[in-house]
Amino acid sequence: MRSGGRMAELVFFAVPTESDKTLLVWELSSGPTAEDLHHSLFTVFSQFGLLYSVRVFPNAAVARPGFYAIIKFYSARDAHRAQKACHGKHLFQNSPVKVRLGTRHKAVQYQALALNSSQCQELANYYFGFNGWSKRIIKLQDLSDLEERENEDTAVPLQKQSLKFFCALEVVLPFFECRSPGVGMAEEPLEKLEEGPISFLMKRKTTQKLAIQKAVSDAFQKLVIVVLESGKIAVEYRPCEEITDARTEEELQDLIQISYFSWKQDGQGEEECLSDLSFEEDEFKPPELD
Repeated sequence: MRSGGRMAELVFFAVPTESDKTLLVWELSSGPTAEDLHHSLFTVFSQFGLLYSVRVFPNAAVARPGFYAIIKFYSARDAHRAQKACHGKHLFQNSPVKVRLGTRHKAVQYQALALNSSQCQELANYYFGFNGWSKRIIKLQDLSDLEERENEDTAVPLQKQSLKFFCALEVVLPFFECRSPGVGMAEEPLEKLEEGPISFLMKRKTTQKLAIQKAVSDAFQKLVIVVLESGKIAVEYRPCEEITDARTEEELQDLIQISYFSWKQDGQGEEECLSDLSFEEDEFKPPELD
């Protein structure tokens, strides 16, 4: 959705793919390295709002030496302000750069991809403040499929088994009097355990952490940040499906069964799905240089 003339903008806890949240920057100097340009671009454009990504690419071989960049904002309003302020300016180089909002040459429907837990927390910190939200773990259950070795001093799971944890929690926004539940499942196969019990304990801790991270991401997906024209923030709670407030053991067991079935059926619940790589760069090629 475009922000021009709107009274409020909705910011979702999802990977931004809309063209009005994407800037194309070109005529970047060939002097600095791509890493230096990335740092300079991030420094300049992050002044206008929180950035999802900054990606720098070398110009095509038929063009003059140099680079162009694709910058994604979470907010279309921020991207629009950045484009207005930076187009035709020198910024950090001797020659002016060109900046435009992204455009699509064909109708492309992108599936909404969830942010991972660290990105959700970064977005929440930006809009709510570091003390504006918290998480409360309701249940962290071990569902591991393990067998014990017999007649050995240490009980170490046999190979072919797996570590599996389920987490139910809620993200709490006290200022907005809002709570959002989330669930997550994580599994780590145990093919070989030659490393011994220390390796097992480390994998167990990692699997627990991943389950919590997935639950955090799931909880944030149900929240929508409403940015008013005045700059004030509101929050909408939009559950994808009705989820009861899991407090009792019976409710949690039902939630575990439902979530486990859904997780097994749909393997696309992974946080780290390399979503940014699905971006079709050929739709955002810089214009040919004169």
